[in-house]
Amino acid sequence: MTFAEQARREQLINVTIELIAQNGAARTSLQSIAEAASITKAAVLYHYPSKQAVIQAAYEVVRTGLIEHMRQKITAADGPSAAVEAYLTSQLAYLTEHPHHVRVMAESFNDPTSGISEHTDTETRWRPLAELIARAQQAGEYEASANASTHAIIYGGAVDALTAETLSNPDFSLKSGAIGIIEILHAFTKSSN
Repeated sequence: MTFAEQARREQLINVTIELIAQNGAARTSLQSIAEAASITKAAVLYHYPSKQAVIQAAYEVVRTGLIEHMRQKITAADGPSAAVEAYLTSQLAYLTEHPHHVRVMAESFNDPTSGISEHTDTETRWRPLAELIARAQQAGEYEASANASTHAIIYGGAVDALTAETLSNPDFSLKSGAIGIIEILHAFTKSSN
């Protein structure tokens, strides 16, 4: 791709993310994407073969940005339990910093008509967190009796619920939600040693 083509694709992805944030994926059309980018519908189709392809590309940008942000925070964490906390809080921090990305992520899990193809195997979502919890248990930082998989599912569900709340309640604070999750995490998994 030329520099101009790369720049146009980036523009199309950015306007698609904004349109999904405002209207949802189902109500985001190729025509609305074209109008937001000040180009023709045919020009959009030059870069992406369909509406679903543009929406999927936008989702991949959001997903990749979130994963990279989380990876950096987890890698920088000082120990296994800090890595668990970084996993949970970095998701919410990223979405706080990128509010338009919230609906893109929410629709990838909740709306099968969104055009976003996401893993349907829920284990792919909770397994990484379960592994981090298990490492914290092995290090003696979390109670050995805590079921890592169950806790990962619970905390992942809490992150999803907090994120979803911002869609209907824009005044809801994901930062306060992150504090609440960590308080619950400490109450149920922290080792008494």
